[in-house]
Parts: sequence; structure tokens; C-alpha cells
Amino acid sequence: MTSPLRLMSVHAHPDDESSKGAATLAKYAAEGVDVLVVTCTGGERGDVLNPAMDKPGVRENLAGIRRAEMAAAREILGVRQHFLGYVDSGLPGPGEPLPGDCFARRSVEEAAGRLVALIRSFRPHVIITYDETGGYPHPDHVHTHRVTVAAFDAATDPGRHPEAGPPWRPAKLYYHGALSRAWFQAMHDALTARGLDSGMADVLAEFPADAPDPGFTTRVPCAEHFATRDRALLAHATQIDPAGGFMLHDRDVEREVWPTEDYHLARTHVEVALPENDLFAGLRTTP
Repeated sequence: MTSPLRLMSVHAHPDDESSKGAATLAKYAAEGVDVLVVTCTGGERGDVLNPAMDKPGVRENLAGIRRAEMAAAREILGVRQHFLGYVDSGLPGPGEPLPGDCFARRSVEEAAGRLVALIRSFRPHVIITYDETGGYPHPDHVHTHRVTVAAFDAATDPGRHPEAGPPWRPAKLYYHGALSRAWFQAMHDALTARGLDSGMADVLAEFPADAPDPGFTTRVPCAEHFATRDRALLAHATQIDPAGGFMLHDRDVEREVWPTEDYHLARTHVEVALPENDLFAGLRTTP
């Protein structure tokens, strides 16, 4: 393939691009791949998860603050970014209805039409999104999966959304494998073996004992970009507590034990040999 490679990563909210696959995006961007992050919502109904940011004026202006955080993270990762234009659904409690104006209540066909227009204009060779679980059961994550899969198929069909431009067929569709039980277990074992508190025992206990193997098809080596990932995460200051959660584990141990970000190849229009270590396997020009 002689034209520049293009990668589209579709997410639900600002900060998702930095917590799932960010080192992969930074790696490919540094290699000259044209990378576009699509953010389906503005994260308007999110919480303030960093205690240092829970101060007057933040919650009242959360929509604008999260857009500014997204712009900063985009610059750090070296990628482009586009908001699809929908409103965050929030995380309703059991039995509570979804807000009437939210993304998760928009039809798949409508939202896929917006994404089809982006796919046809950007013409990605590879698209990444969440699997059918959304990675976790947030309504916007699950809906992002449904919309992206529908758009992946519709973008190829000239009879679907003709107003969105001439058809384009992305070659490959991947699902994120971020923060799997296997990752937590490997990190917990490695940290405790070194006499360090992993801080992951409670998270591991939340996984069912019979959790299936994640079945990764593709593991992208990107440890040299973990520092960029972390800077992008911290740019989402309302969402990331630098003194808690994912920010606590030893990065040297992570680079040694799990130096990849992991994916499942869901669809392909090119021949591949599994397992892969490159999202563009089968698409690169052979010298």
C-alpha cells in the first residue's frame, strides 16, 4: 500500500481514547500513520473523579472543561480528533430511565449515518472500537459498539447513506482488549512477587472465577509509548486522579511484564495470519 495508512479509533467519551489503546495510537502516529479519534459524546454527564478537581465552577462547566482536556490529550498523542456530536447518557441507576436527549437513545441508523460520513471522508484502513459488552456496561460504550459496527458495514454500501459521500471499505475492524482479567492478574502477580502492593486484588475479585480467556488475536508492542499514554491520561484532569487507580502501578514492571496493548480482530477484508503484532498486518507494502 503506497498511500499513508489511516487509523480511526471510535470512543464513547473524552478520556476513553487515553485509557484504552492510547499507546497504540501514539506509536502509529509517531510512525506517520494518520490517526483520527472519534468521540461520540462530550462526556457532559460524567462525574469529577479527581478530588483535586472537585471544586467550585468545575461541575457547572464540565462540558467545556472536558473538551479542553480532550484537545490537550489529542496534542499529546499526536492525533486528530472529532466529536460526533451526541450528549453523554450518564450512568443511570437500576430502574432509572436514560435521559431523553442522550446518545444511547439515538437510533443506531441515525448515529451510524454520522459515522459513515466520517469514514467516507477520512477513509480509514483500520477501525478500532469496543466489543459488544462495551468494555464495561455503560450505555454509551455499548451503543458505541453497535454504531461503529453498523457504520463499518454501511460505509461500503453505496445504497446506504448516499448523502454521506462515495463508499469506502475499511479493511479491518478491531475490538479493544484493554484492562482484561489477564492483564490485572499478570500485573498483580509480578508486583507482589517483587514485594510491591499491586492495589489490584479488589479489582481481580470482581471478575468471575470462570472469566474466559480474552482470546487476543493481535498484541501491539508499544511500551516505549506508555509515558505518552500516561501524559494523555493526566490531561483529563477531571477524570484521572494522579494519586489513585491506574496511575499507581510501577511502570517498569508493566513494560517488562505486559509491553503490549491487545485487540481482537472482529472483521477483515484482507488475508491475515494470526496472531498479529500490527493492526496493519496484510496492508503494508512489501519492499
